[in-house]
Formats: sequence, C-alpha cells, structure tokens
Amino acid sequence: MTNDVKEIFGSAGASPAPPAPAALAAKVRTLAPSMTRSMQRVAEAAADDAPGYAVDTVTGLAELTGTSEATVVRTARLLGYPGYRDLRLALAGLAAQQQSGRAPAITTDIAVDDPIADVVAKLAYDEQQTLADTAAGLDTVQLAAAVTALAGARRTDVYGVGASGLVAQDLTQKLLRIGLMAHAHSDPHLAVTNAVQLRSGDVAIAITHSGTTGDVIEPLRVAFERGATTVAVTGRPDSPVTQYADHVLTTSTARESELRPAAMSSRTGQLLVVDCLFVGVAQRTYDAAAPALSASYEALAHRHRATRKGP
Repeated sequence: MTNDVKEIFGSAGASPAPPAPAALAAKVRTLAPSMTRSMQRVAEAAADDAPGYAVDTVTGLAELTGTSEATVVRTARLLGYPGYRDLRLALAGLAAQQQSGRAPAITTDIAVDDPIADVVAKLAYDEQQTLADTAAGLDTVQLAAAVTALAGARRTDVYGVGASGLVAQDLTQKLLRIGLMAHAHSDPHLAVTNAVQLRSGDVAIAITHSGTTGDVIEPLRVAFERGATTVAVTGRPDSPVTQYADHVLTTSTARESELRPAAMSSRTGQLLVVDCLFVGVAQRTYDAAAPALSASYEALAHRHRATRKGP
C-alpha cells in the first residue's frame, strides 16, 4: 500500500479516544515544541491553570491568551480532543487531580555549580517525570497492535542512529533472547538494503525522537512500501517519520537543557516503550519465550559464577 493510499483511507480501526486528564500535561510538554507560538500559549496556559480554564469558554481562553477561538479549537484537536468542550472536561479532571494533594513540580534545571547530590536528585526527578509522561501518553491500542505484529513476525528490523541506535540494539537483543529473528541497523546504507528484503508479515521499527532523522525515515519508507508492518517510536507524533508508520508510539522527554541534551532525556521514554513491546511479545509467545529465556540464561550462567583463586 502506498503512502497516498494510506493517507486516503487512514489506519485501520476506530479513532483513538481522547487522552485521559492525567495525560494532558504530558501531551502539552511533548507537543509544545512543534506548535506555533499562539498554540503554545493556549496549551501551556490551560495546563498551568487547569482549575481556571476548566470553567472558561472558548472565547474567554482566546482573549486571555491573546489568540483566536479558531486557534483554541485547533490546539484542542492537536492535543487529541475532538473540540474545546472535550478539552474542558479533561481540564476539569486534571484540576481535580491537582487539588487532591499532588506535590507541585520542582525546578530541575541543572547548573554548572550544582553539588553532585543535587544533580542526582534533579536527574532522578526528570527520569521519573519522563517515565510518567510517556506512560500517560502512550496509546495502548497502538501498542497492542505493534505487539501483535511483532509476535507473529517472520523478521523484525529496527532502525535508529546515535542514542536511538542504542535503544534499537536493546530491543533486538531482547527479541533475540526469546527466539525471534531481529536485527538493529545504525548504518543507513545497510538499513535500506535490508529493508528492501522485507515483505508482508515482517515488521520494521524506526526509533527517532525528533521524527525527522533521514537515515531512519528512509529505510522505514522502503519497508512500508514493501508491505511490512511499520512502527514509529517518536517524541513528535506529527513528524515526517509517522507518514510511513502503521502504528505510532509516542514518547515524552524532559525539558532540554545545556547539561541535559535531548538525546539523553529522550532515551528514558524510548527504553520504556521498548520494554513494553518486549514484555507484550513475551506474553503473547510465552510457550516459546519462556524456554528460550531459560536456555539463554543457562548458556551464560557459567560466566557469572565466581571462581576461587589459588592460594
């Protein structure tokens, strides 16, 4: 199926449900960098003052943010809500959660002169927030569909470069340990030449936080055109890589800073998604996966046993 056909008919299945209230703040953090300035003002204002805007009208929110009613509606839709009414319901739910006693967020910017204890605390908080945001925003319908495809795949190719390449290797190593055929490709030439060999019944996964990495998009496009089931793991659900993805799994990331680049913060969310994929596949293939895991453990056990040294 070509990309044009995919755009006309869309993905199979029902439209995804609007994000739950707990996922709203995570969606804002994830999507804000790709929004226009006016849409950013709307999204960030609503998430920062959920109790206030939960009872406001679309006209009121537009006036308070210096935007238009159309911008407010477009922002709501970009966040996953059919209209402003649905966004208000989510804001009301978020406000209730915030008023139930949840601790306020702390400032986690790391300064050059921070004591190492503060660095540990700030990084730990950021990691926890990234994991929580990724979990809250992850579309479990898309995740389940990707798991089903992986569990029955003849072969799985995973594409990623840089830090995402390390995540790609992590996924393929896990799949190999339960007896599935999987390859990680960080060389763009090898990725494309291998993608040419894929067909229906195979799976191709692209891991790219920005969603704009050409060395990852190209092999996914080739795999898509060859009929393989394609999956994108990305922090930008509206990015170019998703044009060639049958299933999109969105990750979150902590706010980028000088001492915490995007490659570092995005890896946490990607690894969570990879672990979810692996566990889901292991569940679906348990009868074969359990003996394979046991065999691989036994094969390496002697390498972990302590050896007694001579006198």
